[in-house]
Amino acid sequence: MPLVSAIPAIASVVVGVALVVAGASKLAARDTWPAQARGLGAPAWSIPIVPWFELVVGALLIVQVARPIMALVAIGLFAAFTVMIAAKLRKGEHPPCACFGAWSAKPIGGGHIARNLALIAVAVVAAL
Repeated sequence: MPLVSAIPAIASVVVGVALVVAGASKLAARDTWPAQARGLGAPAWSIPIVPWFELVVGALLIVQVARPIMALVAIGLFAAFTVMIAAKLRKGEHPPCACFGAWSAKPIGGGHIARNLALIAVAVVAAL
């Protein structure tokens, strides 16, 4: 496989690993994740679903199943997270990031938006 055609596959694995780690971290955080998610303004119905959704989408990206579609789903997921973070920052609020469970207890800031935009860019490459 030439390097150029391997780049989207590699990008898919990178995004997939990020999602699997995020989902697994949220599940490992137990009660901390729902509290942090509420603090970020996540809809109550989505809180128990998000970690499992991240795990499934991430796993499918890693093994290259429906890669373009899963990459688009990942873009939507990262975009939704970015909008939630930006809305809180705009209000001057800095709750703990719930992005990676207990690994991400520091308050949200511009770096979280930058990270998400970078992941969106990598997911765009994975969708190609």
